[in-house]
Order: sequence, then C-alpha cells, then structure tokens
Amino acid sequence: MLSHYFEIGDLFATIKRMKKEIFKMYDIRGVYDTEIEEGVVYKIGRAFTLFLNKKNPQIAVARDGRESSPSLFEAFKKGVFDAGGDVIDIGLAPTPLLNFTVAKYDYDGGAVISASHSPAEVNGIKLIKGKAVQIYGEDIQKVKKIAEETKEDYEKGKIDVEELNPLSEYLDHITSLLKIVRELRVVIDCGNGMGGVTARPAFSRFPGEVSFMYEEIDGTFPHHPPDPHNLKNIIPLQKKVLEEKADLGIFFDGDADRSVLVDEKGEIVFPDILLALFAEKELSAYPGEKIYYDLRFSKAVEEVIKENKGKPVMMRVGNPFYKEKIIMEEGILGGELSGHIMFKENFGIDDGLFAALKAMSIISEKREPLSRIVAPYKRYFQSEEINLEVKNKDEVIDKVRDFFSDGEEIVIDGLYVQYPKWWFNLRKSNTENVVRLRIEAKTRELLEEKREKLISLLT
Repeated sequence: MLSHYFEIGDLFATIKRMKKEIFKMYDIRGVYDTEIEEGVVYKIGRAFTLFLNKKNPQIAVARDGRESSPSLFEAFKKGVFDAGGDVIDIGLAPTPLLNFTVAKYDYDGGAVISASHSPAEVNGIKLIKGKAVQIYGEDIQKVKKIAEETKEDYEKGKIDVEELNPLSEYLDHITSLLKIVRELRVVIDCGNGMGGVTARPAFSRFPGEVSFMYEEIDGTFPHHPPDPHNLKNIIPLQKKVLEEKADLGIFFDGDADRSVLVDEKGEIVFPDILLALFAEKELSAYPGEKIYYDLRFSKAVEEVIKENKGKPVMMRVGNPFYKEKIIMEEGILGGELSGHIMFKENFGIDDGLFAALKAMSIISEKREPLSRIVAPYKRYFQSEEINLEVKNKDEVIDKVRDFFSDGEEIVIDGLYVQYPKWWFNLRKSNTENVVRLRIEAKTRELLEEKREKLISLLT
C-alpha cells in the first residue's frame, strides 16, 4: 500500500487543488495517491449519491484489478452509505457488467473504480445514472461542486451492503442475442485486465477453439498496458493469430468496454470498418433506423448505412453522447473511433465482449475469412489521428480554415472540411497545446499530398 500524501483534515483544500486534474470530461481519473486517494473518493461517493437527488438511491458499485482499487472501492461505498444510498456491491467486474446491472435491475446509478486503459499507477471512477446513462461534462462538474462542499471526512467503518453476482444473468442475456453456427479458432488477449472475468465463461457457451493470452487479472499489467491506442500493444496478439492460424484475434482494453479485432491475416480491423459491418447486419433486421457514428470515421460508413436503407447520424467525438442517444432517444447502433461500440439490444452499453461475439456470429454465418468480409468497406485511404503540438490552437485552426475556405465545412466538432475526393477533421485537445488531425482520400497519392500540405500549415 502506498503511503497517503494527504492529511484527512485537509481534504477540502485537496479537492480544490486537484479538481482540474482529476475531474475529466467523461470520468474522474488521476495518479494514486498523489492525485486521487481514499479521502477524496469518499467525498465523491457522497457527492454522487446527493447528485442523484433521490431518497435512498440504489447504487451498484464495481472495481477493477488495480492494486489501489480495493481501498478506493471501500471508500466510495462508505461515501454512498453515509449519504443515505443503498450500496449494491458486485465486486470485481468489467464496466459493461456494471452497466448491465444498472440497466437490468433499474438501479438509480452505478460506479466503477477503474482507469480503463491507463497505466497501473492511475485510477479513477466512471459514474452512471439510471438506465446506464454515463454522466459527463456539466454533470461531472456538479458532482465536483458537491464534493467540494462536503465537510465530512473518511473514516473506515462497517456499512450495510447488498452483494450481487450478476455474471450468469449477463452471460445469459448477451449469448441469447447471438448465434454462432460453426466452430472458429479464436485468440483472446485480456491484457491482465477485466476481460479475464467475462471472456472465458462467455466463449465456453459457443463452439470453437479459444486460446487466451494474459488472462490472469493483474493490475500491474506485467506484459503490456491494456491500451489499444498504442498499436504496439496489439503486436503480440497479431503474431499469435498468425502462429495459430486463427480465424480471429480479440484484444480487450483494461475495463473491457472496448475490443479491437485482428483478422486471420494478422491485420487490425479498425472500429469504423467494424461499424460498417455491423450496420449492414443490424439494418437487415431493423431497416430505416438511425446509426450514430464518429465524424472521424471513413466515409464508407455513411455510404454503407445509406445503401442499407438506414439513417446515418454523424456525431462529435465522445462515446457518452452516442450511448445517451441510443438509450434515451432512438437508434440501433453507435460507434466511436476509439473502439466504443454500442447496440440498442444490449441496453446501449459499450461492451467489447458483445461486439467481439457479434463479429464472430457474422464470420460464422458468412463462412468466409474476416479479411474478405470487411474488404468491401475499405473504400478509401486514411491517415492515423495525427497529434501536433502548436503554440496557439485557435490561431492555427483559423489559418487552416482560411486556406481551405473553398471546401464544404461541417460544424460538429472542430474544423471538418470535405471535398468530393477527400476530407479532413482538425480538433483541439482539451488539456494540451495539441491539435488532432485525421484525413481520408480516394487515393493514397491524394492522401499523402493533403497530409503534407496540412502539416506544413500547422507547423
């Protein structure tokens, strides 16, 4: 156990000092225990309970396998209890299982102590309201304000807790929605994260040969970070797929709300291409429905949705926005470039396991290799998301806007300009002097030409 950096009596000052660091747009996250520790998490548990503004709200709470998670977990539960909430303890669980629990049992809220794909020394909290709607933005700021005003300090003590193990019911639910009609050979990289809780029992319900990498839950992540943003972390899985001549590889992020797929050739199937595949399948069952997608996605996604008589809805970056639309309004499917994919039939939850099993069911049904199945969706050439450090973000974006003023600008998130044969999106980082650029074009030559021009304007 790391020694505590903060004195209990100074927690009010602590939160005020830290608030810009740990209260993010979509969650609460910081280094343990110099930025986030038990006393602060206790105050956040109290604040979240009061934020829900209900008498004796029922709040499900889960945690991941990080070394700091058990003590933060206890502090958060104590905060809920002391604020008058009923604690439903589901223990060690991936984020999708926590979300399923809140949605299925109609609880008032939920929280998971986890920092997802972040390094081992980082921890945090993801908060959700009823129906598994993730809180973000202004709501997180409201929780922060209540936490700042909380005067009580954290003191360990016995509390009344209802323990619940929803795993079997969750597995019954997701597997009832799927049909895998032939055996597949699959390799799964759990990254020592929370995919190790649900993957094996889920895959045991289907035919096929499954081998696991780094299945044991270990919050120090001894083999590689469970972070799909860094493609180097996926290389061991790609090699294993080729070695075992597998049909599919699956990489889970730390809290298993995302998965990255690797085809039989060892190539990554990126989330936009995967969403196009899912869109065609889902619209065959639900024609005319809305599908929400990240504005950074390939144009192929919009085309596939329209070709299959669906309604494409381009969205700003941020997975909570897609989930809220599906849960609270309408639509059957949503996806973000970071890998969050959510289905209406699965309560609008972003669930890496469910998405991977969905892909398996399509491979099984089509009886073709995944690379061949997704080939029709690879219609354009794309850059990675390029991060560039700049002195003045607004100034450089205005400069680029002026240069490409003859293009069609779409106002959703940052600067999005499209032409008949190519498009780009340029967005500001919220926390750094960095802009993020993504480009797509009909030919590789045009992509490289526009990449060179844009980078020259930005640097």
